[in-house]
Amino acid sequence: MKKTLTLTTGSTLLLLASCGGQSKSTFEVENTSPNIVYILADDMGYGDVRAYNPDCKIPTPALDSLAAEGIAFTDAHTNSAVSTPTRYGILTGRYAFRSRLKNGVLVGHDPSLIEPGRETVATLLRKSGYHTACIGKWHLGLDWARRDTTKPLFTGNPWDIKDTGNIDYTGPVHGGPSDHGFDYSYVLPASLDIAPYVYVENGLVNSPVRTHTPNWRDEKARGMWYRHGDKADNFEHADCLQHFTRKAVEYIAGSAERKQPFFLYFPLTAPHTPWLPSAAFDGKSVAGVYGDFVCMVDDVVRQIRRALKESGQLENTILVFTSDNGSSWNPEDIEETGHRANAHFSGKKSDIWEGGHRVPFIVSWPKQIREGKKCDEVICTTDLIATCAEMTGQTLANDAGEDSFSFWKVLIGKSYASPLREATIHHSINGLFALRQGDWVYLDAHGSGGWTLPEKQAEHLPKEQLYNVKEDPAEQNNLATSHPDKVRSMKQLMEKYVSSGRSR
Repeated sequence: MKKTLTLTTGSTLLLLASCGGQSKSTFEVENTSPNIVYILADDMGYGDVRAYNPDCKIPTPALDSLAAEGIAFTDAHTNSAVSTPTRYGILTGRYAFRSRLKNGVLVGHDPSLIEPGRETVATLLRKSGYHTACIGKWHLGLDWARRDTTKPLFTGNPWDIKDTGNIDYTGPVHGGPSDHGFDYSYVLPASLDIAPYVYVENGLVNSPVRTHTPNWRDEKARGMWYRHGDKADNFEHADCLQHFTRKAVEYIAGSAERKQPFFLYFPLTAPHTPWLPSAAFDGKSVAGVYGDFVCMVDDVVRQIRRALKESGQLENTILVFTSDNGSSWNPEDIEETGHRANAHFSGKKSDIWEGGHRVPFIVSWPKQIREGKKCDEVICTTDLIATCAEMTGQTLANDAGEDSFSFWKVLIGKSYASPLREATIHHSINGLFALRQGDWVYLDAHGSGGWTLPEKQAEHLPKEQLYNVKEDPAEQNNLATSHPDKVRSMKQLMEKYVSSGRSR
């Protein structure tokens, strides 16, 4: 499929001063429908990539090379500080708090979160002739078959299930990737530490589920553990990341035979707990087992690029690497290793402080991006669907991609004369909000909104927080009392975004 995309100028479009480097900058870009590979790390921080953090204690040669040859966005964010809502935002372009999920994450036996009929990146790209695949961690709920439809799916707490005897693992699994636009899917229902530990391939569990594995913990490192639950015969925790990588490589190789562009959504299970680097990566970093696991993630990127190159598809593939939230890295981890997984930002996974949602975001496209550049344009992981829509010449419906803004012009060396986004909402694990607008961020919370400084421990602090993140990226100087007008206007805008159901 070959077409020419014409970009209407209307007014003069400026070369992005904040995005150094070069790319093709003609107003007409010949587009042979580039392939798209979207690699989503799990719980990997901004400071875990040396291209972003010169003091990083973890070697990341593949990611550094990707950044040196592509665009490294330095002000990229997730819509949420935890897994499930970020994934919902990536695929739908909609803030997850607009769904039924107002806080927390789903577990492995929760029903599907993406509403039936909702536009996703996959359904959108299919309309333009793309073959679509999802390989990796799903974590957006699945509708499991029941042996007896009159009885509950399971008994006990969803995080500590007692009896799964009513789940029919041989029956069809609905509500997953196959029902949301993906032609091929091979997924783990949730995180690597959340049961059931099964592979669901095109809506079917692909191996008998005959084992209930117990809670496991290794004292070697705090992150080496997983919860008890049902396990398929073909599932091995220590091989999961590499298993998915082999599947992704196979898919890429097979795509070369297909006479159509492809979209591969490849959400990894690492470096989320359990930290299980293979023996080949033991001691590769000076950041402990976690750092070694990040090294393994870096090697996954190397394998994917090699597969693209060997299949002759690297040149015209847009390869994106990012993370679903910041790292779950504690002060004692920093003290022990000297490594700052979330760089100089405050907070971590779960928080609406910067460390919870500012993530590495690297885009490579050798056919278009000829040399590396850094870009400080503010973008969000919800922006994928709008970017794909502009790339393929489609217009999003009013009830699709409600919080998605296209950064397509950045990829082709152009920019809007004003910021891409008026403002961006971030959402913590506990359901609290932050609003980023320009250099300012407003937090409607006493503390971090998450695990670093929970509200109950922060009630003695001001209810509202305001920071200039350009001057104070570590969010140490709360300016709320000295800038009441800024607080008022940003709070009003945030409330408008929440109540109106959209931000675009």
